[in-house]
Amino acid sequence: MSNQTQMKEDFYWTDEREPHYERRKEILRKHPEVKQLFTKNPYLPYSTANLVALQVAAALFIHQVFALGAGWGTVVFIVTAYVVGATASHALFLAIHEITHNLAFKRTKHNNWLAFVANIPLVVPYAMSFKEYHRKHHFEQGKDGVDADIPLRNEAKMFKGIFGKIIWFVHQIIFYAVRPTFVKPLEFDKWMIYNIIFQVAAMAMILPFAGWVGLLYLLLSLLFAGGLHPTSGHFISEHYVFKEGQETYSYYGPLNLLTFNVGHHNEHHDFPNIPGCNLPKLRKMAPEFYENLYYHTSWTKVITQFLFRKDISLFNRIKRNPKEQ
Repeated sequence: MSNQTQMKEDFYWTDEREPHYERRKEILRKHPEVKQLFTKNPYLPYSTANLVALQVAAALFIHQVFALGAGWGTVVFIVTAYVVGATASHALFLAIHEITHNLAFKRTKHNNWLAFVANIPLVVPYAMSFKEYHRKHHFEQGKDGVDADIPLRNEAKMFKGIFGKIIWFVHQIIFYAVRPTFVKPLEFDKWMIYNIIFQVAAMAMILPFAGWVGLLYLLLSLLFAGGLHPTSGHFISEHYVFKEGQETYSYYGPLNLLTFNVGHHNEHHDFPNIPGCNLPKLRKMAPEFYENLYYHTSWTKVITQFLFRKDISLFNRIKRNPKEQ
């Protein structure tokens, strides 16, 4: 990769275009049959509805665990929030990710409404703002001051070393939520307003029955889902540099079954219009484009390496100067 450097406390910088645009064109030239994968996922609405039902039901009935007694009740509460709540919440993150690409229905507005439903157990109305920031992440990948997926410079400087990275990782969902307002604040559009109204109405219907225990369950599930949980390894595995010269990484492992195949991340960035259920088929159709790329087989290993390897920090991301593109 030409003109790419990394200083002691700096990101990798490059003047090259992100790799997916050219690879997409080359794959389509050699394998036009890939267009057969440009479909919707007919099961996505049902999977989303089931996950929402699971989390809402858990929030409504989780207070009953305290009938076991304060001690055992607290243990069961926390374990349930981690095992069930965090897993379901993270799956809903990625359901919204799929829906953001309009992969559930043909019409955008129908996808947006489904995203509102998926957002319900996640408490904070973020689906529509995520949609806009995620669009920028795809089409302006790595651009300084545009791609909010990359840590801020001060963020990377502050949370360094093992303990700094642990603190950051445990709370990374908070950083992902707040960071975009510092990178490039969005102007509210009607869909963001609809998202807020829908979420407030949903919470107003659920919380009187769930109580503070149910709310705490949803919030703790959210914190676990974006922190010390195996599925959150995908936040690190996707674009943190583990092999110099490579910008995006795929994960091929069993947790893809719980996360709409988001681990097939090179494939996803090459073709954002292919639903997760078809991404393994893309790899099989065009194996020569993926078999030589570095990939991960364990998100838990990714997390461990990120936290404890001294040569990996929040600066291990590739950035571009906007004027270069």
